[in-house]
Amino acid sequence: MTTLRSYKGITPKIGKSVYIDASSVLVGDITLGDDSSIWPFVAARGDVNHIVIGERTNIQDGSVLHVTHKNADNPDGYPLLIGNDVTVGHKVMLHGCIIEDRVLVGMGAIVLDNAHIESDVMIGAGSLVPPGKRLESGYLYVGSPVKRARPLTEKEQAFLQKSADNYVVNKNDYLNEVRNITI
Repeated sequence: MTTLRSYKGITPKIGKSVYIDASSVLVGDITLGDDSSIWPFVAARGDVNHIVIGERTNIQDGSVLHVTHKNADNPDGYPLLIGNDVTVGHKVMLHGCIIEDRVLVGMGAIVLDNAHIESDVMIGAGSLVPPGKRLESGYLYVGSPVKRARPLTEKEQAFLQKSADNYVVNKNDYLNEVRNITI
């Protein structure tokens, strides 16, 4: 299976010491930062705009990443910009949004066009961040549509970095230990 695919002559740019699971697909204008990881069954399409994934960021199993095309009403479209030390949980959908540093996006969450997630935020599992919504730094957000629930505790804020650090360790283990087998 081909994990990285060129589209209109543009090929994903991959940083150093990155893990990309063979079952995932990255197409087109995607930049993936150093020490980041793409886990099984992730689909990322940088076809009609670009995707940037920062350093030490992990995109977990079954997540979908896409962008919004440029048009007369929106000349820049909406790229997908993900910062450093971000944890994107299983089956998350990110579409044309901005996610700053040290954010945890809970399992099954959906973040839509032109949403802006500031640094140091937790988004609860199953939450929906509507188009154009801005989530302020230092809070937990939950619900569909998402609402600010409460400030993050010191322990939760520390966990944002710890989660990213743990996935760097997992990524290194996978780079060293995963082997394809034939039966």
